[in-house]
Formats: sequence, structure tokens, C-alpha cells
Amino acid sequence: MSTAENQKIAVVGLGYVGLPLAVEFGKKRAVLGFDINAKRIAELKAGNDKTLETTSEQLREAKYLSFSDKLEDLKTCTIFIVTVPTPVDHVNRPDLTPLQKASHTVGTALKPGDIVIYESTVYPGATEEVCVPVLEKVSGLTFNKDFFAGYSPERINPGDKVNTLTKIKKITSGSTPEVASTVDTLYSSIITAGTHKASSIKVAEAAKVIENTQRDLNIALVNELSVIFDRIGIDTLDVLEAAGSKWNFLPFRPGMVGGHCIGVDPYYLTHKAEEVGYNPQVILAGRRINDNMARYVARATIKRMVKNGINVAQATVGVLGVTFKENCPDIRNSKVADLIKELKTWGVQVVAIDPWASADEVQHEYGFSLGEITPSAPVDSLVVAVGHNEFRTLSAQTLRSYVRTERPVIADVKSLYKREELAAQGFTVFRL
Repeated sequence: MSTAENQKIAVVGLGYVGLPLAVEFGKKRAVLGFDINAKRIAELKAGNDKTLETTSEQLREAKYLSFSDKLEDLKTCTIFIVTVPTPVDHVNRPDLTPLQKASHTVGTALKPGDIVIYESTVYPGATEEVCVPVLEKVSGLTFNKDFFAGYSPERINPGDKVNTLTKIKKITSGSTPEVASTVDTLYSSIITAGTHKASSIKVAEAAKVIENTQRDLNIALVNELSVIFDRIGIDTLDVLEAAGSKWNFLPFRPGMVGGHCIGVDPYYLTHKAEEVGYNPQVILAGRRINDNMARYVARATIKRMVKNGINVAQATVGVLGVTFKENCPDIRNSKVADLIKELKTWGVQVVAIDPWASADEVQHEYGFSLGEITPSAPVDSLVVAVGHNEFRTLSAQTLRSYVRTERPVIADVKSLYKREELAAQGFTVFRL
């Protein structure tokens, strides 16, 4: 196996993970950024990135990076890095369709000596059990004889401008010891934080999937505590701040767990666990709690509206924020959509606003339109669901001007505001 120093790389899938990777490699060596979405390719060729993970200047700095949606262009590459989504279906089973299709695409361009590296989050064993057979079938080549594989899980944090790609330590692995070293050297050329070479592809796959499973369970714990404390009549944030005075208390906060990672990855691990004959208990319990939080927030809001004498069937609730996290346009697996769906089952009208989200994407993905909430277009109660900077800076007085009801409810999901100031404006305050 020769070194990878001068070999051309193809990054397959140019979303939140693939594009930053292609840009970093493209500053130093020949890279083809490949995506089947012709509109995305045209956008990137014009120097624009709708995900906002890269700037026009960063795209220009990647002087060795080109973009294409043409299959024949992949044949000029010898290292393929696959960065496509790995979602779950409507019953939370892993949907490996994008990964299988990407493997088929790469297989058409695969040549003896090539290396295929996967970054998509999967369950332990998926690379060698699902992806490699597709590569073999399409290419007619033999794994670990004619071509090789690696796995280096993505650690991109969408919207985070501090912990960026090069500043996050990278796990690497390969299908043979020699390939593992080649893959590690490849990533070491751009990752200033360093790399960790795992002992096998399965170990690297498992390490990635438990990172988010651990975080999911920690958030599930504080979500469950939030439900308990609400029934007791004490504020969760007050409790967490008090407990946080001890040096080793972990500072997790309650919330609606969405997005492409934390709300999805644990299901990949539990799928594999069940496949090998183990019925996971703790992981799925955490998932049930977190999956239910959007419904819980909606019902807690409705309950308080009823207590305040608001006619729910005639009321309008304003929802501030639709993306899955703050200061980011990513709407994938947003639990705000579940919250809105639950509110509508109670007969209320819902008006959602979000300065970061694409109205077209929201309509396409979730079937509702973004609207307007202003003093001239008021609502009856508010749910502040996402901590965008644009919402954090709103005063209690401004929020009050958005509602017309005498005794409005505000669900401050992320605890953005001082509850005393909201109460002084006449709000009944609920927060996780």
C-alpha cells in the first residue's frame, strides 16, 4: 500500500460534514467534492454554502477543491471519503439507504489499490457488513486484496464556530494495520488537534455511536428530573445551579433532543444490540424520555393556558424557533415540529418563526409555513423553543408586546430569560 500523500481524494456527500472536510483537504491537495444534488453543486461552484458551515472566503482558500455531480469524475480519485446521512425511519430503525447508494456510486469508480473511508455514523460492523459487500459487488474487486476500507467518524458540531473540524481530535481506523496507518496519516495532515488510531473499524464505529448515546442519556436524566421538579413545584434551573456548585456535577440541561446525531445514533446501537440477542434497557429508556419531551412541553403549555382561562380552541400559540439547535439553519429531526404537531391536536392555531431556517425547507420537510409574530400580528401565548441569539436578546417587554391575552403563557424551553421579569409582565412561566 503506497502512501496517500499525492493521491486525489473524493468527498462523497457535501452537507454539514462533507463540505468542511473537502475544504480543509482542498487547501493542501487535489480534492473532488461530489454530490448527487446538482443544485448543491451549482451553489458551491458559485461560492455559497447554505449550511453556513463554510464561508465564501474559505471556499476560495480551498484552491485545489473542485465540485461535480458527474459519476465519471469520481474515476480520477483513489481515496473516497463517504459522508452521507444515516437517519432512522418512521419506527426508529436505521435507514442505511443513503449509505448503500453512496457505496454503489463509489463502487462504479473503484480501482485496485483504492481506499474507501466512511465517516457516517453507523452501528459497529456496518462498514464491513453492509458497505463493503456493495463495493465488492459493483466493482468486481476483492476486499483487502484489491481495495481497502477505513472508518473515521465525523465529529462536526453544526453552528459551532469554536470547535471546528481541525480543532476536534479525530478517530481513525483501517481494514488492515497498514491501511490504518495510511488513514491516520491522511487525517493528521489537516487535524491540528491530533488523531486517535483505533484498533479496528468496529471499535471506531462503536466509539462514535456511544459518544452521542452517553450524551443522550445524560440529557434524558435531567429531562426526567425536570418533569419531577415541575410536579414538586420547584424550578429545575435553580436545582441544577445549586447542584452544580459541586466540582464533579455534570452541567447537563434539559431540552428537546433533535438533530441528526443525539436523537438518532442511539437507535443504531440498540438495533445492533437486538441483532446480537441483547435487549437494551437503559439506552431505550433514555430515548423514550427524550422523544416524549416535545409532547410534554406542548401539553404543559396547553394545561397552563386552560388554567388561565384561555379558550384553547380559539387561541393562537406563537413558536419561536424551528431548527434543531440555536444559531444554525439545520432543521433535520427537529423536535419543534413534533411540538407544533402536538399543539395542533388540541385545536390551537400555531404561528412559527425562525430567522435561521429556510421557509421552503420547513414547508417541504414538515408541511407548515413560517409566519410572523409582531405587536401588529400578536398571538395568545408563546413557546420559545430554540435559543437563537435573536431570541435571547428579546426583553420581557418585547415578548409581552407579541401577545394579546390578559394572562398569557410563555414556555421558555431553554431558560433564556429571567422568570421574574417575565412574571412581572403578566406571563405565566413554564420552563424545563
